[in-house]
Amino acid sequence: MRGLSMPLIIILGILVVLLFMGCGQYNTLVQKDENVKKVWNNVQSQYQRRADLIPNLVNTVRGEAAFERGTLNDVINARARATSTQISPENLTPENIQRFQQAQGQLSSSLSRLLVTVEQYPNLRANDAFRNLQTQLEGTENRIAVARNDFNGAVQDYNSSVRRFPTNIFAGIMGFRVREGFTADAGTQNAPTVDFEEQQRPSVNFDTTTR
Repeated sequence: MRGLSMPLIIILGILVVLLFMGCGQYNTLVQKDENVKKVWNNVQSQYQRRADLIPNLVNTVRGEAAFERGTLNDVINARARATSTQISPENLTPENIQRFQQAQGQLSSSLSRLLVTVEQYPNLRANDAFRNLQTQLEGTENRIAVARNDFNGAVQDYNSSVRRFPTNIFAGIMGFRVREGFTADAGTQNAPTVDFEEQQRPSVNFDTTTR
């Protein structure tokens, strides 16, 4: 570095340090961003698992001749909207997250209304196929809640890095932006409680609100 002035040497040294810092911060942000995408895929997978159970549920309930057709149609239509609303991990904008959450929330509400209505049909409640589907839906709702919480945790971890100084400087330069997580669904505080077998089993609330 002969011939270079001391101020220039200092500037070059600072630039080298910033370069190494930037590389480290970039790799960290990439890792956390990829984790958000991975956890999002799991969220969609769990919601899809629920959607896959619904046709069998509808067919089983439809076997009860007197069952309300409108209630079944609501579930069928809500499922169609939910399954058509799939968001790529590369496109997790706040608007898309809200759209996905709204579609899934409508399906949750329709399912809750159907299962409340089932209480009026003893034959359905005693049907082994229906009871098995109840159990699978309960388990799926639990998996959905866990997946949503995991996603929000990954988003929070990522956002903390994006907003923390001095990483926020590099994040802005490199195009990393704060991401949106799940919020409480509107009206979930009033979601219906489903008591499948009266006093024989605990009530199940089909509320996928992230807590």
